[in-house]
Amino acid sequence: MMKTEDSIRSLKGIGDKTEKLFAKVGVASLQQLLHYYPRDYDAYGEPATVRDLKLKQKQAIRATLMKAPEVKGFRNKAVITVVLVDGNSRLQLTWFNMPFLRNTLKRGGTYVFRGMVQEKKGRVVMEQPEIFSDAAYESVWGQLMPIYGLTAGLNNKIVSKAVRQLLDEKILEQEYLPEDVRSRYHLSEINFAIGQIHFPENQESLIEARKRLVFDEFFFFLLVIARMKETKESRLSEWRMKAVWKTEEVIESLPYRLTNAQMRVWNEMEADMKGHIRMSRLVQGDVGSGKTILAFLGMIMTAENGFQSAIMVPTEVLARQHYEAMTELLEKNGLTEYAPVLLTGSNTAKEKREIYRRIAAGETRMVIGTHALIQEKVEYQNLALVITDEQHRFGVKQREALSQKGPSPHVLVMSATPIPRTLAIMLYGDLDISIVDELPAERLPIKNCVVDTGYRKTAYQFMRREVTAGRQVYIICPMVEASEELDAENVTDYTEQMKMEFGDEIQVDMLHGQMKPKEKNEIMERFASGEIQLLVSTTVVEVGVNVPNATVMMVENAERFGLAQLHQLRGRVGRGEHQSYCIFMHGDGSGDTSKRLEVLNKSNDGFYIAEEDLKLRGPGDLFGIRQSGLMDFRLADIYQDASVLREANQAVQEILAADEWLDWPEHERIKQSLENYLQKEMVEISI
Repeated sequence: MMKTEDSIRSLKGIGDKTEKLFAKVGVASLQQLLHYYPRDYDAYGEPATVRDLKLKQKQAIRATLMKAPEVKGFRNKAVITVVLVDGNSRLQLTWFNMPFLRNTLKRGGTYVFRGMVQEKKGRVVMEQPEIFSDAAYESVWGQLMPIYGLTAGLNNKIVSKAVRQLLDEKILEQEYLPEDVRSRYHLSEINFAIGQIHFPENQESLIEARKRLVFDEFFFFLLVIARMKETKESRLSEWRMKAVWKTEEVIESLPYRLTNAQMRVWNEMEADMKGHIRMSRLVQGDVGSGKTILAFLGMIMTAENGFQSAIMVPTEVLARQHYEAMTELLEKNGLTEYAPVLLTGSNTAKEKREIYRRIAAGETRMVIGTHALIQEKVEYQNLALVITDEQHRFGVKQREALSQKGPSPHVLVMSATPIPRTLAIMLYGDLDISIVDELPAERLPIKNCVVDTGYRKTAYQFMRREVTAGRQVYIICPMVEASEELDAENVTDYTEQMKMEFGDEIQVDMLHGQMKPKEKNEIMERFASGEIQLLVSTTVVEVGVNVPNATVMMVENAERFGLAQLHQLRGRVGRGEHQSYCIFMHGDGSGDTSKRLEVLNKSNDGFYIAEEDLKLRGPGDLFGIRQSGLMDFRLADIYQDASVLREANQAVQEILAADEWLDWPEHERIKQSLENYLQKEMVEISI
């Protein structure tokens, strides 16, 4: 009998080639397939009339053919066309290379046609629509069919078939939540939830299944956070430091004045590091609010006291930029003896050995790098301050692993993600919270506009002018590759379109999460250096690179992103001296979408936008396209699922209050699932 830990090769029809394709989307075992949730659903709704059809949506239409299909030859292929007329509205149905349809579709016959409604050359068309009899469509009416994230060669049918086979084989998860917890929070049984998330019977079952799985994601995350939380007594500091004049001199030497918010947070950090209690602090602030200089000041204070500090960031490019900025700051202030080192996965074995030696010997007091900082071979002499930048890109276990590199170092976590304070207290329950809620005075506010696809050509002309003036441009698409099931812009095709649009005069390239880390780093380095002028990317750019010369960002299909994520994406521009612009392009033609996106037009305040995001997310916003998500949850969204987050937090607090070490028999499976969660998290390091 198959078990969840078995390879997906144990399923019928999965050979070597298909196994490799599944591996590309992160699925190697049956358990990973069980939890490879759909990214969206295709709803078989009530057939519409021609005049009621909406562009860029997959819809069904019932029609009686008044005449036989027209057949034409085109490049040795048969093209079948049918034109449906409803008053002044017309819809052209087109099939390519399906000559048998001339005998299938008969004059006077009634059919249901279903496909994507598009406008081409001024005509409303549906290409390659599915064809149903009335009875056949009746049998699927109301169903929600899963749409999975795919890669080239792996289609939706293959994934659906594999998941269906897995569920039919009754490969089940063990229920780990006690029945009283499920009852109190109205949660379904785990295997019902998994089955219904893949193949929901109806909208209500989908909502019920999703709530259970979202609860689980929050529950285990919060359980780890709660277990990491320490009492004041256990946080007694072994690294009490003295305030040093050198930090004041560095602040005075800066080419800008620190804002009142920066000075307030620096004073909080300094007080922590001088005190009896070890610092454990989250610094939240919008992109560009000046959190990095605060981290550098903390590192200088630590070095001046004779101790080591380390800062861990999510990408090699950002690590290099931090290293160069810190080196320059130290040189300006005569502090070259602190000799920072840069440690990333790209260092050669010889370079790593030398860096390890210098860190262990205490020859360097500052270490800057990626998750390479937490490898077993790295030994610190007297690590007193640990900083993680963009915390949600590292699991809580990675942060803990870095902090364990020394005897209870001070911990500083930085995040540009705007999270309302009520939610931040739960998600970062082991940390004190400081907020940098003021942008530097010299920063020009980003100019925003919310437009539909009719503005696209104008936007291209504007981008051309900015690039000609020496600036750079981001274009964000929600998908990596084209999908038959979803009508949204994708990075692969869009990059080719931009190369055709701009020709050789502008260097265009693409970036997405399916690339290998080395390839991603190379692209980001080339964009940061100005070699690439226009970068087409997924949301993978929302952290990881600082390009002050980038002045334009256009987000395609903006309706598919949450407001808080759009705001964080927008923070990639407006980082230099030049005026910057953000164009939010929506493709669904909905007035509600325009209204929601207008919040971004009104404000550049991430915390206000996050609060509005909480209010505006409706219960019907079940799934969007997620290339990356806050805290890297599979399904959960802290804005949309704020109420479930609160319930999961309450459940964690209640369980631990009664049974702190999960020793009760009814908590045995929670304890085992927590161990599995922690092991998985150590493997799945987000870079």
